[in-house]
Amino acid sequence: MNMDKPARHTPGPQRIGILPIPGFALMSHAATVEPLRAANLLAGRTLYEVIHIAPTPDPVCSSGAAQVRPEATLADDLHLDHLFIVAGGDPATYPARALTPWLARQARAGVVLGGVSGGPIILARAGLMGDRRMTVHWEYATALAEVAPDLRIERTLYVIDRDRMTCAGGTAPMDMMHALIASHHGRAFAREVSDWFMHTEIRPPTGPQRSSLVERVGTQSPAILDAVEAMEGNIADPLSLPYLAQIARLSPRQLNRVFRQHLGQTTHGYYRRLRLEKARNLLRNSALSLTEVALATGFASSSHFSRAYRAEYGQPPSRYRSS
Repeated sequence: MNMDKPARHTPGPQRIGILPIPGFALMSHAATVEPLRAANLLAGRTLYEVIHIAPTPDPVCSSGAAQVRPEATLADDLHLDHLFIVAGGDPATYPARALTPWLARQARAGVVLGGVSGGPIILARAGLMGDRRMTVHWEYATALAEVAPDLRIERTLYVIDRDRMTCAGGTAPMDMMHALIASHHGRAFAREVSDWFMHTEIRPPTGPQRSSLVERVGTQSPAILDAVEAMEGNIADPLSLPYLAQIARLSPRQLNRVFRQHLGQTTHGYYRRLRLEKARNLLRNSALSLTEVALATGFASSSHFSRAYRAEYGQPPSRYRSS
């Protein structure tokens, strides 16, 4: 599906399946479901029939205290138009193999499949994103790219590629659902729905998932920003100080002086901390071995990585992962 072509319609309301994965975030869930509820309310009739689905009739626990009680199970004959998988926590460890045949049947039946936050990982593990553009929450993107380098992952708010809809979670589903409602009922009505939630600034699908580099780094120094942008694009193969200095149009000594002045550490120290943060993310969100994590973040060996990690975080990476 794309925004130039209306979604597939069935007589009557669109049937929207929501498949929450244990540990899903309430924010992502609400941002997906609430626009559909508001559309029904504002239209004065049922435009969207939302059906929560789970493998069993048991409630599905969120990352907090709330639970969702499913109205249907995988065994039911649902006749869906769209299905959105909402996942958080650690979706890479969810036993998704049991879902794969069912998801494949939905795809063959013409259901538009969507993933929210970590949900695209479930779709990817089911082999349903191989020839589609996609996005995923930035926390999972690095780990997913490491284990599945052929996936076409974009660091954007949401991606609609034919019969797949993926988004980064958080508040991004509100923008994606605005696009969906607009494709069904026009932009004016979709704007009414967004205004209902005071969601007055509709973001484009290509919007960034994270705050700007200036906000993340905490400085407006052009030299630092140019160097950090290069660092973020070269985690597995760290750039040398002379090369970073060339990018920043300074000498190595001047670049170190600017980093100390604005960030209180050397260029190399900042770069190492950035790589260790990426490693921490991989430890938390992937099943990569310690050696694979070390190589993916530019360390020569697992022992070198373990020493640097312990010096930064006060414990070895193996203990962090086990905890």
